[in-house]
Amino acid sequence: MVRQANIEIRYPGMATPKYTLTQQAIEEEWTLIQAAQTNPSRFGVLYNRYYEQIFRFIYQRTADEDLCADLCAQTFIKAMQNLSKYSYKGVPFSAWLYTIASNEINQYFRKSNKSRVVTLEDNYVNTIKDEMDDKVELEINIVRLEKVLKKLKPDEIQMIELRFFEKRPFKEVGDILAMTENNAKVKVHRIILKLKDLFKDLSDD
Repeated sequence: MVRQANIEIRYPGMATPKYTLTQQAIEEEWTLIQAAQTNPSRFGVLYNRYYEQIFRFIYQRTADEDLCADLCAQTFIKAMQNLSKYSYKGVPFSAWLYTIASNEINQYFRKSNKSRVVTLEDNYVNTIKDEMDDKVELEINIVRLEKVLKKLKPDEIQMIELRFFEKRPFKEVGDILAMTENNAKVKVHRIILKLKDLFKDLSDD
């Protein structure tokens, strides 16, 4: 039996910024990481740079400030503990932090059996409509979008959030989810096809 996402829809939330940096900035950041690997007390620079960004990322998926603070703290603790294993891959350090944060979020909701939060905004409807790009006119509104999202699997929800709600490029989605850019494109394409079918099924109700 396919496990669907156990989610709760919230509206609205805090915008999550993208982590896109220039190549020069990424290389300069690597110098900071190396310094922190040599001297753990230097990790504070990275913590201060990314705390708010990671906090917002987690809050979008929890809508609970206390829980968000706990998961955010755990994310940075794990990052610091495993910093020696981090190696330069030409992507922002935040990609690694987002991956850790995603794992912490998923682990919390698996263990607690509570509903994972998906934060929706009105403009997401048009974003999804544009991605459908189908000759068949589908009725898509915020209510129908909620119903459809609840029929998706947890990993599909995550892809939808990163690619469509946060408007991250495929490269960024791949970095966060530890997959190639091309693999991210393939998975998103399959989810779009699934969304079309789900919206059509709703139209038949």
